[in-house]
Amino acid sequence: MSHTKQRLELEEIAIQLRQDVLKMLLVAGSGHSASSLGLADIFSALYFSILNMDDRLILSNGHACPILYATLIKKGLLQKSDLKTLRRLGSPLQGHPHINPAIGIDFSSGPLGQGLSLACGMALSSKLDSKSTRIYCITGDGELQEGAIWESAMFAPHYSLQNLTWIIDRNNIQIDGYTEQVMPLEPLRDKLEAFNWHVIEINGHNMDEIISACNMAKSIYERPTAIIAHTVPGKGVTEMEYKFEWHGKAPSKELAQKALKSLRTLEGQIESDYD
Repeated sequence: MSHTKQRLELEEIAIQLRQDVLKMLLVAGSGHSASSLGLADIFSALYFSILNMDDRLILSNGHACPILYATLIKKGLLQKSDLKTLRRLGSPLQGHPHINPAIGIDFSSGPLGQGLSLACGMALSSKLDSKSTRIYCITGDGELQEGAIWESAMFAPHYSLQNLTWIIDRNNIQIDGYTEQVMPLEPLRDKLEAFNWHVIEINGHNMDEIISACNMAKSIYERPTAIIAHTVPGKGVTEMEYKFEWHGKAPSKELAQKALKSLRTLEGQIESDYD
């Protein structure tokens, strides 16, 4: 497959993932729109180009689970009909991920700041066992205000966890405002480099940059890699983009119809899909 063809296919998958995120949020009537839509390109690249069978992914910012579920549905690990059950009692699509390795969920997340610690432990275990497994951990940027994150940020370089790739969803928002107003993170790159991480900054919506950064991380042998992925919260839905108010809010029927139509799906015909 040519490079251009692969990029176009991954971009199309990202659009499909955004469609499914909107559908499940609409049916549920609640959930987290901004980060789920913003991470679609990264999830498309990871699950359909980068991850090997033995690799593990930890979604530390578990509120973004709709994009994880949409991806697992696309991969065939969850049923398409599950899409309608987000946040319902007994559903595999809980409001935050519940561990179930059989369907590709490696970590129960909800309380922020914990996933990187687990990823460090998994990476160290894999390294001690001389396994080729690579551990990927996705965190939000507001999550970096948690102290446990920085304990892990010290731990990983100390133990030279070169098999750990930390992807930071740098969308600049959190539940109650913009990160730089609530608790500034900048200069983020300088901080991580001071902790001895190999740091790569990318446009989190550019497939070439996402894949290149993850491949480069595999070639760094002496320390872990942190990828600061600059993303647009609510990417693909104009009314949501850049707005922190959409951190934990689902779209109305009218907005979902408009957004789905702009994403080239259903042509606004939502009710028939969920009658």
